[in-house]
Amino acid sequence: MNRLVTLFLTVLSALQATAAHDVVSMKEGRSVTGAVLAEKEDQVIVDLGFTVLVIPRGEVKSIVRGGKDEGTDAGMVKPSAVVRREGSLYQTAREQPPVRDVKALTALLGESVVQVKTPGGLGSGFFLNEEGYLITNFHVIEGETEISIEVYHRKSGQLEKRTYNDVKIIALNKFKDLALLEIEDEDAPAFKPCLIGETDSLAAGDNVFAIGSPLGLERTVTEGILSTKTRLIEGSLYLQTNAEINPGNSGGPLFNMRGEVIGVTNMKMTFGEGLGFAIPVEQVKAFLKYRDAFAYDNGNPSNAYRYLEPPGMKAVLNKDEKKVSKK
Repeated sequence: MNRLVTLFLTVLSALQATAAHDVVSMKEGRSVTGAVLAEKEDQVIVDLGFTVLVIPRGEVKSIVRGGKDEGTDAGMVKPSAVVRREGSLYQTAREQPPVRDVKALTALLGESVVQVKTPGGLGSGFFLNEEGYLITNFHVIEGETEISIEVYHRKSGQLEKRTYNDVKIIALNKFKDLALLEIEDEDAPAFKPCLIGETDSLAAGDNVFAIGSPLGLERTVTEGILSTKTRLIEGSLYLQTNAEINPGNSGGPLFNMRGEVIGVTNMKMTFGEGLGFAIPVEQVKAFLKYRDAFAYDNGNPSNAYRYLEPPGMKAVLNKDEKKVSKK
């Protein structure tokens, strides 16, 4: 009998080793190893090799593809896994990334979120690509030309802070509160970009988290839910979240649980708690697509809106004189 049990366990282990390569972590410290066949809104389906297991989505804490340890290379963005259209500054996932917990995602995104500093204050931002293009809020750099970016680079498993001072303003949209910057330091390395997501699949109650520098406290992580994605404020729609947003978070990313940017945090209600707001990522995409229309120009104080000079009194008088002469 013992030989049969041993044989069964041996065959079971062999089947799991052959078919299993994903790790699904659940609440209370439990986990299963298998091939994730499908991720749905209400459940995750895992092939264990000898049977198929259906796990309620509410029980899933994180999913690690390939059986690799979270916080290492398991979630790093690989060139083959992203899509960047011609002329576009940002990257999207070729396939939907796996759901992970905040701890794992924070470790993966440590180099992608930055602090934006000016003589008048500070805010947050995030990289769009390896070349050093990044997004922040317009109000973070409004009226400023002396801008520095603080980035944490991973070296030997540790994050080391470096400040970049050669920063160029590429485009501004005052009314959408968005700004596009570029780090131009000659010795700058390739930066770690964030993946850009979408809000169509989001629903009220979905888990989200923000990374930023509230009150100058760098790399602060706050977690919450999406309260609503259709909050109308002064004619514009915002994502509302109860993830804590404070001064200094402005310009930083709001993430879904796949590590994709779904919004840019930019304000909170000061007379209430848990009332934070973010610009939907679709508005960021539109801003980047039509960035030439918002191109920054030092010589134009009305940038990016260009007006004709109003006629002077002499021109008006000449016009009136012509009308009189015709009579």
